[in-house]
Amino acid sequence: MKFCRYGSRGSEKPGLIDADGRIRDLSGVIDDVTVASIAGLSIDPETLPLVEGAPRYGVPTKGIGKIVAIGLNYEDHAIESNLPIPTEPVMFIKAVSSITGPNDEVMLPKDATHGDWEVELGFIIGKTARYVEEADALSHVAGYVLANDVSERFNQKERGTQWSKGKGHDTFCPVGPWLVTPDEVGDPQDLDMFLDVNGQRMQTGNTKTMIFNVAELIAYVSRFITLYPGDLVITGTPPGVGEGKKPNAIYLKAGDVMKLGIAGLGEQQQSVVEWRHLGDEVLG
Repeated sequence: MKFCRYGSRGSEKPGLIDADGRIRDLSGVIDDVTVASIAGLSIDPETLPLVEGAPRYGVPTKGIGKIVAIGLNYEDHAIESNLPIPTEPVMFIKAVSSITGPNDEVMLPKDATHGDWEVELGFIIGKTARYVEEADALSHVAGYVLANDVSERFNQKERGTQWSKGKGHDTFCPVGPWLVTPDEVGDPQDLDMFLDVNGQRMQTGNTKTMIFNVAELIAYVSRFITLYPGDLVITGTPPGVGEGKKPNAIYLKAGDVMKLGIAGLGEQQQSVVEWRHLGDEVLG
């Protein structure tokens, strides 16, 4: 099943995607899309009211407690980044405050010079994972999502050793449009993925080339960090990021448009804008 949340920011309603890709209103069945509310839920989308028009997609699940990100998980990306190919997963935390809807604007931070893109397979944890065995790891997945791990490379790499400085800016983690249950995704290690900037293909890949697969990542991460229901893990990006372009790197600027997708998980499109003061506005 494909779950979504739709509507204006802060007032999203739960939805289900039917066979024709249309949103069906799920608010008569559940209050919101959470790991708990969709567990074991079985319903025919055709029995639900059709949502008219083209409403905004929000983050497809409520209650993301933390984001654990995996770096350099595709060999060619490690090479283009001029970094060693990992022998163990590279882990970092991406701020929850960076989460935003799949088609919302991506806002560059103040004085940004090295904005970059990363199409990634993500998954939402369905049950607590602590020292999980690899053989049992996939049973801890509630569903899979598309994510864009937007980065500011200067802040990531030139301000000490903490990648989170360039990964956690507001709007730097578009998620969605859907949360797709494992039974519908099938093998998470054979999903085509792409990302375009201004209509030009930048990234083309497939999750089968990940160095560490989803099951390995869950087993590994859960040795160091307890994963709770609702947590998001994003699994790395294939080659083609702006930093790695030859002969010259390409970085995001205001006015650029990113479009990305993963087979079966839908597509996103974000316009890039300059930094502006958000006041107390809450993203997500």
